[in-house]
Amino acid sequence: MRRRELYDAASGGGGPRLLPWTSPEGKPCYLSSDGRGYLSALADSIETVQLSMGQELLEYARDATVPGAKALSATEYRWLARRLTEALADMLRVAESRGRRIPDQEEAAEDA
Repeated sequence: MRRRELYDAASGGGGPRLLPWTSPEGKPCYLSSDGRGYLSALADSIETVQLSMGQELLEYARDATVPGAKALSATEYRWLARRLTEALADMLRVAESRGRRIPDQEEAAEDA
C-alpha cells in the first residue's frame, strides 16, 4: 500500500477534514480523525449554523430586493453585500469540506 492509502485506512476516511474555521493567521485548519469525537461534532454543528445563517440571509436579501420593497440606504446595501459575501465563503468552505469526504466513484466501485 502507498503511504496515502495507509493513512486513509488508518484514519477511516479520505484524509484530513477541512474544518469550518481558520487559524489566527487565516490559514485552513484540518482534523485527522475517524469522524467521531468532540471536534468532529463541533465542526458539524458549526457547519449547520453557517448553512442556516446563510439561508436566513438569502431570504432577507430576496425580501429586500424584490420589486416594490422599501429601498435600503447605501450603508444597508453594503452591509448586506458584506454578509452575503461572508455567507458565500462559509458555504463554499462547507461544500469543499464535504466534497472531500465523498468517496470517489471509481474508488467506491473498486472497493465493492
